[in-house]
Amino acid sequence: MSIGVLLVNLGTPTSSAPSDVKRYLTEFLTDGRVIDLPPLKRNLLVRGIIVPKRYKESAKLYQSIWTKEGSPLLVYGKKVEALLQEKLGEAYQVKLAMRYQTPSIEEGLNALKVSKKLIILPLFPQYASATTGSVHQKVFDILSNWEVIPEVRFIDQYASHPTLIDAFCARGKEYDLESYDHIVFSYHGLPERQLRKADQTGTCLKTTDCCQKNPRCYAAQCLATTKAIVKRLYISPEKWSHCFQSRLGKDPWIKPYTGPVLQSLVEKGAKRVLVFCPAFVADCLETLEEIGSQYRKEFTEAGGEVLDLVRGLNDHPKWIDTLEELVR
Repeated sequence: MSIGVLLVNLGTPTSSAPSDVKRYLTEFLTDGRVIDLPPLKRNLLVRGIIVPKRYKESAKLYQSIWTKEGSPLLVYGKKVEALLQEKLGEAYQVKLAMRYQTPSIEEGLNALKVSKKLIILPLFPQYASATTGSVHQKVFDILSNWEVIPEVRFIDQYASHPTLIDAFCARGKEYDLESYDHIVFSYHGLPERQLRKADQTGTCLKTTDCCQKNPRCYAAQCLATTKAIVKRLYISPEKWSHCFQSRLGKDPWIKPYTGPVLQSLVEKGAKRVLVFCPAFVADCLETLEEIGSQYRKEFTEAGGEVLDLVRGLNDHPKWIDTLEELVR
């Protein structure tokens, strides 16, 4: 009996067709950990307003990043699955799953059902209830119906894992860092209320040093990742900024927001900017389209000259090394 390893990323539509994007968005946004409203209100909002309003435009955005092989998130996920399997050997069985759509977590777990141990490894370096927490809950729900439940290990975060930082730095070194006026670290945002709900210290967003008092906070973990990369690459304090992207709705999200940060850099004379997205381990809509297209356009229209996006870890050898170390 082998040790089962379930790699889980967020998910992707099965195609860039509007109907498939609509199906994906509906499953994603009706998750109570993603939009943390009462079920009736959440479903009315998602099914009645958000998805009908957004799915056709979202389909166009997915079409802009779609490759001949399919969704970059899934394409690289399959490559990582194969490379990690090769690294770990026959004592392990590796399966890729997506929290939303296919391949599903249930499919992955069923394929690993005879394992003597299960290791659940979400592909999110920083823990958030809406990502890692949702994956863990889904796994709990499925395993609760099994007659025989093996030993299970959940990996919750690895924001500052040394080999992960090596991997991000290796990607950064593919660019001439000295040629940029500024380097931006942009992470997926969360509503501030979700940070407060997850806070077990009573300090979140109440003091300027709350991240130091609550290291398990998502925002604190993002900052820890940034500081580790900055330290390893010897980036001076005045040359980097830390911010959050991908807002949805009118409620306040974690600040500072990426758009205003880039606008401020232009106003201060920065012409060439490099952007890391260390919350994402693979190229996806939020990196390729949001940063690489939308924000690049806004930056150049505001007077900037170059906005480059650091490639995702994708199937980089250092990323595979990171996953191997976490599993072993």
